[in-house]
Amino acid sequence: MSRIVAGAAGGSPLVSVPGEGTRPTTDRVKEALFSRLESMNMLAGTRVLDLYAGSGSLGVESASRGAASVELIEFNDKAAAVCQRNAELANKVIGSKIVKVQRAKVELFLDRGVEAGADPWGLVFMDPPYPLTETELSLVLELLAPRLSPFAVVVVERSARTPEPAWPAGLERFAEKKYGETRLWFAEPAAAGD
Repeated sequence: MSRIVAGAAGGSPLVSVPGEGTRPTTDRVKEALFSRLESMNMLAGTRVLDLYAGSGSLGVESASRGAASVELIEFNDKAAAVCQRNAELANKVIGSKIVKVQRAKVELFLDRGVEAGADPWGLVFMDPPYPLTETELSLVLELLAPRLSPFAVVVVERSARTPEPAWPAGLERFAEKKYGETRLWFAEPAAAGD
């Protein structure tokens, strides 16, 4: 059973997505990831985007640990319903409606752009399904890059057997870490003039 690891809602169980096609982030990987993000001061007050959210586990964890707002983007009907349930749980425990869910294709969501007056995202999780091709992943990264704050962090989670994403001109990798069958890539906006 997946759970919220720490923060205001720490220890709360999460609803899992039934069926095939999703691979939840393990608690071990989640603990390591969030330990790193907290050491980078990337959570408190940050606007978070969880693309291909699945159960919404990463976004909800961010909310529990002090994110200012969290958007869970999921297209699959069953997964989006689970995201909604987990968002409601987190919002109730935290006492604020900071986690929101949108049922949408990631590409279309990003192509619409940032809503008027909204701050850019400071932390983005991307845990796409295995069938997503490297070309499709590159397109999503390209759409995402101009919608990030200058000090944003993008975390891409994939199978350890997949190649490193092709980073668009606006993003550059600064770290990667392998946990068994999972690999995390960390990227940030490219410095002007690079």
